[in-house]
Amino acid sequence: MKKLIEYTKILRSKNAGPLFITFDLMFDSKEKMEYVMNNLTAFAVANAYGVKESDVSIIKYQVVNSIKITFPRKNVSGSLFDDDIYGCQQHIPLSNIEI
Repeated sequence: MKKLIEYTKILRSKNAGPLFITFDLMFDSKEKMEYVMNNLTAFAVANAYGVKESDVSIIKYQVVNSIKITFPRKNVSGSLFDDDIYGCQQHIPLSNIEI
């Protein structure tokens, strides 16, 4: 098993508005993207971030060898309890998922 980061060329996180966080996974080959898409589960993502599995959306963009993952933020961006206003430092738990 390898960590997810080992399959991606780019793995980044960012806000998708103030209520959602989104992750972009970009690959240098169709084969890597397909392998990840076939083996990465909403359950694994939900477990890594402590969110409900039903809230995790995984979308494949085959034309550009990319996957987007989105789920609700635990705290609204910019709120008192928010620790990453831009959502750009949330990718580490995802990158460490083993598939």
